[in-house]
Order: sequence, then C-alpha cells, then structure tokens
Amino acid sequence: MMAGKYLAGIDLGGTKIYAGIADLEGKLMATLKIPTEAENGPQAVVSRMVESLRLAAEKAGVKMSEIAGLGVGTPGPLNSRAGIVYTTPNLPGWVEVPLADWLAVATGLPVFVENDANLAALGEKYFGTGQGVDNFVFITVSTGIGGGIILGGQIWRGVTDMAGEIGHMVIDTNGPRCNCGRQGCLEVLASGPAIVRRAVAGLKEYPDSAILRLASGQAQGVTTHHIFQAAREGDPLAQVVVHETAFYLGTGITNVVHVLNPALVIIGGGVGKVGEQLLRPVREVVWEQTFARSRERLEIRQARLGDDAGVLGAILLARGELELRPSCP
Repeated sequence: MMAGKYLAGIDLGGTKIYAGIADLEGKLMATLKIPTEAENGPQAVVSRMVESLRLAAEKAGVKMSEIAGLGVGTPGPLNSRAGIVYTTPNLPGWVEVPLADWLAVATGLPVFVENDANLAALGEKYFGTGQGVDNFVFITVSTGIGGGIILGGQIWRGVTDMAGEIGHMVIDTNGPRCNCGRQGCLEVLASGPAIVRRAVAGLKEYPDSAILRLASGQAQGVTTHHIFQAAREGDPLAQVVVHETAFYLGTGITNVVHVLNPALVIIGGGVGKVGEQLLRPVREVVWEQTFARSRERLEIRQARLGDDAGVLGAILLARGELELRPSCP
C-alpha cells in the first residue's frame, strides 16, 4: 500500500541523470536532466541524483514527504533485489555500490533499482511502442548499447540479472576493444561514440566531407547528428558510416531474433531517434540474415517515448514494488 500521493523515477546514464515525478497512475508531472559528471565517482554521482530528484519535485510542486517511492534505472551488472551496482563500464569507480541503500538514506524514501534498459522496455510496454505486445526486445543505442527483454509481459532478468546485455554480444572477434575488455562487442561498433569514431577516422580519406562542415570544421566536435545529416545530404563518408552501423546493429538483432523469436524489436536511445534513416537499412540486414520463419511475424520499430522511457519505467517499477508491499495492520 502506498503512503504518498506521488512516485519518482531516476534514469542514471553515463552522461546524464534524468529525474521525473508522476502521479500514482504514472502520468509525468515534471522531469529534469542534469549532467552525470561520472568522473567524480559514485558518491558524487549519488549526490547529483538526489539533487536532480529534489529539483524535479520542486518543479512539480511536490514535497519530498509526499513521494511514496523512488525507482532507479542504472547500467549493470547489478543485483536488482539488493539494489547493488557491481560495476559498469560507463560509470568509473563503481564497484559493488549499494545504490538503493545510499539513496534511501539520503532521501528517506523506499528505493528500488533495476537495469536501465529493462526499465526503458517496461516504459515502452505500458506507454509506448510495446503496448499490447507481450514478447519483445528493446534495444537502446546511445552512449552505450543496452537491451531489455519482455517475455510473457514481464521483464526477463535471467538468473543473475544479466539477461539483455545485447551491447556486449561479440560481432567481430577482430574488432576494436570494448570498455568491458572484450573485442568487437556490438557496443564498440554501433554505439554513438563508435559511430563518431569511425567517421572522424574517415576524415583522413574524405577531408572535404560534409560531416566536417556541419561540425564547424572541428573534428573533435563531430556528433552522430552531423553524420546522419551529412548522409541525408548524400555525403559519401557519412553514407558508408551509416551503412556500417546498420550492418552491425542488424547483425546483433539477427542473433537476438534467432535466440528469442520475438514479435517486435524496438530501437530507442539517442541514435535510435533518427528513425527510418537507420531502421530501414537495419531491417534489410535482418531480413537478409534471418530464417524466413523467424521474421514471419517480426516488426522492427522505433521507440515512442524517447528519453521518457527509462524514467517512466522507473516510476512503474516503484509503483509495482509498493503495491506488492503489505499494508500495516
């Protein structure tokens, strides 16, 4: 039974913290983003999470004492029951961080922790592209690549909360080294930083690329937005980079489809926002590589909720956990 009138969610990423306040039905009242500043270590990041929550509540006109509980999405590996983050490549210094306990002490709230991609999948299940679909895979393509699996309408976590680590599926054993230590992971080939890295390396061969013009002549300022814009303009380097990205991502999705046979694959995250410019060639790769029966009822679609997916999933997590708690006699 819930003691407060509102719910809170935080989506913790390698570059940003996204906090939200919602009513008990999950309707967002206010959201707020601040930089993670991950280089300062876990305790400093947790302090920023608390600050983001306080500012979001203030923006919503809600007192902290009126919040029933806080759901948090974080990169893994983690123990969702204990609320412990064991380690994560994009958050330096995070080793067995008792995140739920630290946040509970700092906020006075019940805190529930889950993998961030799982929560984005949950948000899309109830409010986005996954509505009405009980078996799908959500893939977020951003600073890293994460995955959330919904089977039978529920998050599939695996026996140690490690299901859905799609970004660390090895695609090219001779590929570049990933932050996780392995070579050729999907994340090091198709994430936002990987796309930029390939484009910047290609500027040596294509010094007149529109990518550089769009980045005001500064290679260090190149973003994925510049690359996809240049590709739309017909720039040869940008088109090669987009084609390679679609091949890597499509190959990863092919593997997922052959293992899980889902009805739907949802692509989200910052890179996923480009929509059909990426999804169209990804579908071509998947359709070329999969068994006909595997893709017979398969759809590959863009996420609908954007950055709200993770924070909405975190709010749904808190609501679900609080509803399972028995009321006091």
